[in-house]
Amino acid sequence: MQGQENIKRALEIAAAGGHNVIMIGPPGAGKTMLAKRLPSILPPLTLNEALETTKIHSVAGKVGADATLITTRPYRSPHHTISDVALVGGGGNPQPGEISLSHNGVLFLDELPEFKRTVLEVMRQPMEERRVTISRAKVSIDYPANFMLVASMNPCPCGYYNHPEKECVCGPGVVQRYLSKVSGPLLDRIDLHVEVVPVSFDQMTTLRKNETSDEIRARVVKAREMQSERFKDQKNIYCNAMMPANMVKEICVINDAGRTLLKTAMERLGLSARAYDRILKVSRTIADLAGTPEIKN
Repeated sequence: MQGQENIKRALEIAAAGGHNVIMIGPPGAGKTMLAKRLPSILPPLTLNEALETTKIHSVAGKVGADATLITTRPYRSPHHTISDVALVGGGGNPQPGEISLSHNGVLFLDELPEFKRTVLEVMRQPMEERRVTISRAKVSIDYPANFMLVASMNPCPCGYYNHPEKECVCGPGVVQRYLSKVSGPLLDRIDLHVEVVPVSFDQMTTLRKNETSDEIRARVVKAREMQSERFKDQKNIYCNAMMPANMVKEICVINDAGRTLLKTAMERLGLSARAYDRILKVSRTIADLAGTPEIKN
């Protein structure tokens, strides 16, 4: 996706459906700023979500003595030097890690390839099951981990590969080695891959009126309400991203033209079955934002 409007649209889709997203772009393009603003367009916590979030933070000792119910969605941004245990949870006295502290909120991993590969790989199972099981000799504990993963990365070590103005100084093979630090199975679990382009001087200084976060949030809340109604009879499913595979074919129905288009894309790009499901889930979210009952081309 290219262009500032497409970037904004992609983040709106991610917020509306609870989808994971990765932003790829040069330094200073606004990736970290966009990630920090994402919680402002997410729907407010429900009472059950607030209770769950407060309990997890209380167990981890993150709630002060005078604090009450947590009413804002968590936003966690651990440094890339974090350990496996600190991210997933554990220790001699098992404690929730960053992915559980991000439950019902956002986990932002800045400069994704800089994280240790083992740290990134341990996220794969929690991203699928939306919970973490920590087993010790005498005890086994389940911590919830229903979070939105938002990641950012440069396209190469110097940051300027495929830049419209600046020249990349990385040698042959360096870009591929850098990108290979993030495994295919992990990228396959990320719904939206967004190219963040640099903002020009004219765009930064223009006085045109932009949409506010409240206006975008209103559309996101409306889409989430449609999803709440859709999954009202399902336990622990609140948004499209949480749909199990057996529900996707029933809920995300596409017409013949859409099926042909998707087949062509899968064959040309070599997409997996997991990617197929995720494309349909994102399509369902786009239809919810448009307020249409069926998925259109």
